[in-house]
Amino acid sequence: MPDTDIGSAEASNVRNIIEDYSVDSQETDQSSGQKESTWQNSKWTTYHGYYRTIPELQTAIDAKANWTMGAGFTSDETSEMLLNNIKGNGKDSFNSILSNMIRVKTIGGDSFAEIIRDDGVLVNLKPLDPGSMVIVTNQKGQIIRYEQVSRDKTPNKKFKPEEIFHLSRNRLADEIHGISVVPSVEWIILARNEAMNDWKRVLHRNIDPLWIFHLDTDDTTKISAFKTKMDAARGNGENMYIPKGAVVPELVTTAQNANLNPLTWINQLNDYFFQAVNMPQIIVGNAKEFTDASAKIVYLSFEQSVKGEQLYTEEQVLNQLNMEIHLTFPASLQEMLNESPY
Repeated sequence: MPDTDIGSAEASNVRNIIEDYSVDSQETDQSSGQKESTWQNSKWTTYHGYYRTIPELQTAIDAKANWTMGAGFTSDETSEMLLNNIKGNGKDSFNSILSNMIRVKTIGGDSFAEIIRDDGVLVNLKPLDPGSMVIVTNQKGQIIRYEQVSRDKTPNKKFKPEEIFHLSRNRLADEIHGISVVPSVEWIILARNEAMNDWKRVLHRNIDPLWIFHLDTDDTTKISAFKTKMDAARGNGENMYIPKGAVVPELVTTAQNANLNPLTWINQLNDYFFQAVNMPQIIVGNAKEFTDASAKIVYLSFEQSVKGEQLYTEEQVLNQLNMEIHLTFPASLQEMLNESPY
């Protein structure tokens, strides 16, 4: 008889089976100390692909750009006349060019446009592909030129700093480029779409379930012939008539209440996504679970981030284009909240 003394019990060590969550450290993309340092966005096509494919990401980025531009810009009469003559590719306007650049810098971190002048007077802005642009800095980390990588074997086109209108998103420390919004929400996007694809498969299997057929034969020719007939019958929605005992069908199902409902998880990921990109869902037309008072607070918080974006854009237009503009905010709730405590 085995020894069943409780005193012989031992504790296990499972501390290393489940690893604690951690985040990798990162260095800033600073100047290397050499005479010239360069940086090019090698992930632009990946980030661009997310924007083109993921509807909620595209909606959030477009909404932020639209709210930043508001009802357009205002300026003094001379500046307005000058800026209203900017046509970009021929069909653009100054408003559409700014909106384009705000979207691009949110997607990739930076946006660029060629500044075209005639006798020192601004005559046009031409948005450029951010994936083709190289930022070149000196040992002190100051931008000394830009280069546009050619798609053929011709030499790169070089621009002086004053020939490129450059916007950056959330530039950090001594980095020479902005930060894309995509990496911070990539996991949420993938998790949400994986859950949606899994749920799609579940719904399909509810309509077209899997079957196991126990055949009273091991003859591969007969099995193949039965498979062909059964697949054809199921595909056409027809019945199959089989001699008794020759086949025992078995429906592959999941026990009732044994599977988790992913809809709550998908909705949580959706809410988390819009929180991460700083885009309240009420802004894009979803007012679920919002009271009037809480909606006003959410709107006011969003208003501050938009005004910060507008201030940055106005400052860069003044610094780089020597044009003073003012971007109007669509509709402010500040005065209403000051009047009412609720």
